[in-house]
Amino acid sequence: MLVQDGLPPRERTRALFVVIFGIVVSVLDGTIVNLALPDITRELNASAAQSIWVINAYQIATLALLLPLATLGDIVGYRRVYLVGMTVFTVASAACTMADSLTTLALARVLQGVGAAGIMSVNSALVRLIYPRHMLGRGIAINSMVVATASVAGPSIAAGILSVGSWPWLFAINIPIGLFCLLRGRSVLPHNVAKATGARISVLDVVLNMLMFSLIVLGVDGLGVRVEGPGGAAPGVPLWLAATELAAGVVIGIFYVRRQLAQPLPLFPVDLLRIPVFALSMGTSIGAFCAQMLAYVGLPFLLLGSYGRTHLEAGLLLTAWPLGIVVMAPIVGRLIGRYSGGLLGGAGLGLLALGLVLLAMLPAQPANLDIVWRMALCGLGFGMFQSPNNHIILTSSPPHRSGGASGMVGTARLTGQTLGAVLLAVIFGMFDPHDGQGPLIALWLAAGFAAMAGIFSALRIKRL
Repeated sequence: MLVQDGLPPRERTRALFVVIFGIVVSVLDGTIVNLALPDITRELNASAAQSIWVINAYQIATLALLLPLATLGDIVGYRRVYLVGMTVFTVASAACTMADSLTTLALARVLQGVGAAGIMSVNSALVRLIYPRHMLGRGIAINSMVVATASVAGPSIAAGILSVGSWPWLFAINIPIGLFCLLRGRSVLPHNVAKATGARISVLDVVLNMLMFSLIVLGVDGLGVRVEGPGGAAPGVPLWLAATELAAGVVIGIFYVRRQLAQPLPLFPVDLLRIPVFALSMGTSIGAFCAQMLAYVGLPFLLLGSYGRTHLEAGLLLTAWPLGIVVMAPIVGRLIGRYSGGLLGGAGLGLLALGLVLLAMLPAQPANLDIVWRMALCGLGFGMFQSPNNHIILTSSPPHRSGGASGMVGTARLTGQTLGAVLLAVIFGMFDPHDGQGPLIALWLAAGFAAMAGIFSALRIKRL
């Protein structure tokens, strides 16, 4: 099905459902296993330190291949990359379900991360093909709402599944969803109108991209930046080794990016980063997701430790944030195109910063309602920022580079979240997270990042 300006309404809905289901399972699987790490450790006779690789394998594989597969989508078609990615993801999910050792589970998670990268890398590019130009804002708003909600819903969904089944069911639920996406996707997903003809992907560039992201993530993780969670602390590695990995990743990254400057179709899209509004949008996204990570991981410590809430109460209070995103998404989707995306994003990030400041200034014994409306304000602000920001990222790139832009949407999100985790670990290393001091500092810092991202967004107003 070749698309000139979006799909007809019925076909549009069918295609969007396929894209949404794909992004839900790929984003969820980044966090859904966290709660099950103790069970995995016990049943597979592994240590808590080793079990962290169930998370690391997926994260590194996804981040390392997002940009190569996005560029591949520009060349061979987003539909093809999505369907192959979904096939790999579904097969890998079955392998995870049947894993009988930590080694086989980690290897299956690597394969699952490869499939997830295929799905995430072209997700936004497919939305650009599915919706006509005058309705693209609504499509991006729906997509952004799903991504934002799925990124924070993993623990809650995992708790529900683990209450009735064992940890393999966390992966087994992906199989019917994957099969549905494959069967429907073949008939309803659109083909590219414009492809990057004559372009080639260099194997060396792919290797350099993978090494850059992998070494940086491993180095940062080895320096102890992962916050201790249900599965225990991150594995300890010698300081010299972690520092060497991080330094090697940075050096390779410098060489890699310099090499990209001379490429006609750069794997790392330096051509898009030369567009001022695109670069500002990337800075806006990284700052906002850093703020979200600082707040959303730090808040449970505040609710449980300082305010004496139970785990169930804390979980219910935290849901006000994603609910705010869900409420705002359809509203802001209708505003995109009528008002400047820089203005909408700046206003949303201003609301997010205000909500974070108000959370940091809560009294010693706040009522649940006091917490809920502040959480909801953060969600409304985040929802108001994300859709216009993604709309600018996609529409400021040429049509034949939609894949590269789509890949950068996911890369910015993961980069911001990783930066937030680094800063949170540093804060919790200096201040006790259980007495309230550490989480409060994290909230103030999150407000600062949200405000900084809002400034980046406002700088785009005169450029649009």
